Amino acid sequence: MDELQIKELQKKINYSFTNPDLLKKSLTHSSYANENLKDSDASNERLEFLGDSLLGMTVALLIYDVKPELSEGQMTKLRAALVCEKSLVTVANKLGLGEYLLLGRGEENGGGRSRPSILSDAFEALIAAVYLDGGQEPVTQLISEYFKSGINDPPSGSADHKTRLQEAIQKKSGQVLVYELTGEHGPDHDKSFTVSVSLNGEIIGTGTGKSKKNAEQEAAGAAINNIGK
Repeated sequence: MDELQIKELQKKINYSFTNPDLLKKSLTHSSYANENLKDSDASNERLEFLGDSLLGMTVALLIYDVKPELSEGQMTKLRAALVCEKSLVTVANKLGLGEYLLLGRGEENGGGRSRPSILSDAFEALIAAVYLDGGQEPVTQLISEYFKSGINDPPSGSADHKTRLQEAIQKKSGQVLVYELTGEHGPDHDKSFTVSVSLNGEIIGTGTGKSKKNAEQEAAGAAINNIGK
């Protein structure tokens, strides 16, 4: 990622980094870090973890402000629809994030620049990079620009497995639902993830997918089937 690309992307997101290295790190896939930097911590994975939480919180705040008429359950459904992988990939493609990614050879040759899991993770990592560099205000501006229209005109068919599971357990008070990554398998360019979901400390479902988000959806689907038995 050269200086010209950094300037291009900063213009697209309408934010100039004080520390451009954060922007570069947000687009550094683990395959590139492992091959070229010999340091997995140099990848965007930790930023993606932070960005996932920032995205969910910021979208929740926007929904709360823009849609005062919605109930808790309706807000939960709308947030799930807006922060799902498909939605994040749409935004990543609008920004052209694929062309800025730093990928290892295997991921590059395997079509990593258009892989949904990589694009959605990169967008979340970008959110975290903006937050660490400039705080919450530019994050809110960035997310509002790309998600506010979806709040006013929600996508259809938004009830995914995780939302359905959350709604099911909310029928009783004091329920604690936790998703945990329990395994990663395969090379960087073709990795699979395994996730378990626990209710009050007891595993109720597991799932495997090509991204952590897909694995969580599979785990939630399995849990729905298990608790319905």
